Formats: sequence, C-alpha cells, structure tokens
Amino acid sequence: MLSSFRLLLLRNPSSSYRSLSLLKNQAYVDGKWVPSTSCETFAVHNPVDNAIITQVPDMTIEDTALAITSAKSAFHSFRKTTAKERSDLLRCWYNLMVQHSEELAEILTKENGKSLAESRAEIKYGNSFVEWFSEESRRINGEILQAPLRNRKLMILKQPIGVAALITPWNFPHAMITRKAGAAIAAGCTCIIKPSEDTPLTALALAKLAEDAGFPAGVINVITTSLKNSATVGKLLCESPDVRALSFTGSTPVGKILYEQCASTVKRISLELGGNAPFIIFEKSNVDLAVTGAMACKFRNTGQTCVSANRFYVHNKKFDEFIDKFMERISKDIKMGDGSREGVTHGPLIKSSQVDTVEKLVNDAVKKGAKLHCGGKRLEDLGPLFFAPTILTDVDETMEICGKEIFGPVAVIHRFDDEDEVVRMANSVPVGLAGYFYSEDLSQIFRVAGKLEVGMIGVNEGLISCAEAAFGGVKESGIGREGSSHGVEDFLDIKYLCIGNIQY
Repeated sequence: MLSSFRLLLLRNPSSSYRSLSLLKNQAYVDGKWVPSTSCETFAVHNPVDNAIITQVPDMTIEDTALAITSAKSAFHSFRKTTAKERSDLLRCWYNLMVQHSEELAEILTKENGKSLAESRAEIKYGNSFVEWFSEESRRINGEILQAPLRNRKLMILKQPIGVAALITPWNFPHAMITRKAGAAIAAGCTCIIKPSEDTPLTALALAKLAEDAGFPAGVINVITTSLKNSATVGKLLCESPDVRALSFTGSTPVGKILYEQCASTVKRISLELGGNAPFIIFEKSNVDLAVTGAMACKFRNTGQTCVSANRFYVHNKKFDEFIDKFMERISKDIKMGDGSREGVTHGPLIKSSQVDTVEKLVNDAVKKGAKLHCGGKRLEDLGPLFFAPTILTDVDETMEICGKEIFGPVAVIHRFDDEDEVVRMANSVPVGLAGYFYSEDLSQIFRVAGKLEVGMIGVNEGLISCAEAAFGGVKESGIGREGSSHGVEDFLDIKYLCIGNIQY
C-alpha cells in the first residue's frame, strides 16, 4: 500500500514535498529506522488546512524499552569518548543542519504552521545551540582543591550522568531538541528524544542528519507517539532506573506529573514549564521601541511561545499612544495565512482545542465588559485554525482571561500609575519564566530588574534568548537552565576524589 506521502506526490507532482529528502516516516532506534512493534501509526497534519503530511509509528512502551536498552548500551562506550571527539561529532551535525537549513525550515512550517521566515529563524537559532555545545564540550573541566592535610590530593571530576530522556514540545520542534541534545551529547550522555505528537517530523529529520554525521548507533534515538500512548511512554521514561536524567519543556501541569513520576528513581530532572510574561511600559520609556518589542514578543509563532508577552501593563501617560501605535503595527505588519506562501508572516494555531480556548477566553472577556480594539474572531476564510490578532483592554478579575497564559495572538493590556503597584501585579502569578519592561531611567531599570520574580528579563528588548544565555525560570516555571555554560550541568555527575597517604 502506498504511504499517504507518496499518494500526495502522485496527486500533486509539483508539490514542494518532492525535495524533502529529510522527511522520514519511521522512528529511529539503535541506529535503525524502525516501525512500531504494534505496526500502528498516526497521522501528522498540516495545521493550515488539516491535510495529512504523512504517517509515523505510534511507539509503545515496548518500543520505548528497546530505545532505553539501546541508549544504555551505547552509553558504555560513548562515555569514554574524548571531549574533542564529541566536539567534532556535534560540529559535523551542526554543519549538516546549516547545509540543510532550508529543507528543515520547510518541514517545520508544514507540521507546525509558522511562516517560513519564522521557521528559518528557528532553524538558525536551534543550530546555534549545537554549535555552542560543540565548543562547550571542551570546557567541561574538573577542579583541583586545596587539601587540609599535606599528604592528600583532592579533586572533583565531572562525568556524564547516563541515558537522558528529552521530551520536547510542538511550538519550537527544532530548537527545543538541539538545546537539550546538544548539551547532553557534549557531556557524554546518550539520548532518547520524544517529540510532540503534533510535530515529530522535525525530530526525525534531525535524527537523519545525526546518522549522516556519524553518530554511533544508540547515541540518539527518536520515538514518535500519538496522544494515546504519550502518557504511558512518558511514565516509563520517568520511572525507568536506566534513564538517569529527564529534560522536559511543556506545560506546568504536565511538568508536575513528570516531576512526581521521576521521584521513584530520584532522577535528575530539568523542567522548562509555563510562563505568563509581564510586559511593562513605564512613563520614562520609548514607546516606538516598546511597540517593536511587543510585536516580536507577543506575536512570534502566533503567540504560542512560553516566553510570549502575556500581560501588558502600560503607564497611564503612555497608554493611549501605545494602543494606537500597537494597532497600527498589527494592521501593517501582520499577514496571516499559509506560512509556506510568500509574504505571509503568521500562521494558524496548532490545533482546534487551542483555537476553542482562545475564542472562549476572548468572548468571555468581551461579554463581561472588556473593550475589544481589534480582532477577537476566527479567520475561517484562511482555514479552521486561524484567529485574528487581538487587543483587549478594561480586563478585570471577573474575566477568565485575566492573569491566564493565553498561548495565542491576544494581548491583554492594563493601565497602571505606580512602580510598586505594577511590580506587585507582575509578580502575582505562580510562574516566573520571562519578563519584559521598557524604561530609560537607569535607576528604575536596576530596581525593577531586582524585584521581578522571573528567570529572564528583557529590558528595552523583546527577543532575549540565545545560545550564550541561561534559559529557564523560577517558581513554577521550572528547574534548571538550558543553553549557556550552565546547560551541561543537568547531564553531569560530580565525583569527589580524595587521594591520601601520599609520601613526599
């Protein structure tokens, strides 16, 4: 029987799919492309029109156990590689990612829906982590300590922790893998990657490039699962004693479940969870700069990022000016549609449940008295999952949208007068991933930066993440940091070595 992918080519021979040599429809375990042992598959859809791109294996806990065995076996030899060998391997993987950047971007756009411009930016951003960790692998050093006794030598060794399970989301299917896997491999760990059921094709494309780069069998494994099997597969990765580290990016409720499941094996865990980022515009700010930052920070990936500006707080004296200029930029700069088409800047939301949630929140707010400045509705002429860029003001605590992480193209904008008041509002939620504020008052910049309860802050800047910086949050936004020199720490054990009775 012909796969749905081949049928699509026969029906549409001009399709750009013909050039996508990295589009794989099998899982990758122990250096082999394999189906599920159950022979079951699930469809991967293009969110623009819900068309099926291809089918991929629906891996079970039996398949996952095989992947764990593969990664554990590979670790015994891979842990002995030198930092230079791992650096070269990562560099080769990076070079292939750069070489195939356009194809990776096309696959990403097909399964995620974001525009090609945004996909290209993500590929470049995601590639940078592999480049960074190819260099960082050679900077994982131990320590020589000053001994309290003359006949002793004390040292600290840093060693790879073991098999690492990496559970990644759909909103950045390339960058979330490279940011985790680059660090794990640099440390000398082997990996089992479980991508989102919505966007597994990018993960499989990265596995193909890792295979081409010469990664030993079992060092990188990719298991694809439908929503039906996702929870049981995730539970096995958490509870298996052969998996020694788990890194997850996703929602706070799911992160809490995984955290609890990892307790049985006292596993090293890294969690990058939900955010609800405040975006504050103070009286002494450049409104034009703030609007530019708000456009990037709020509407990137159609508002579906964990660091998206979610709660806008604008000083009364800047409020009307900001609203007017923000609306003008939305009207001028945003063109929604099929992300693969020229000139389109923003695509659909990822699934129907997300559109339903956003619509419900907006309708509830408007019904209860919020002012709708623009948007507020589905764009069904574009497709089933499009929602118009929306601005709401006069939102109060009676409305469900107030203080909620929206994960859509909706900006809720509040007024404020007092610095202490707005900091209190910004800190009023249980999460603390990112925060943004605009001010040209140097004293205020340092005051507010010190008070905001978040792990990352953009001051007069709306896009802040890069490979060199530590990415992560505080409170219920997670544990650990990704990227930067700190990114390898979750994949390393520290071993203290005391050599005594040395004769001089």
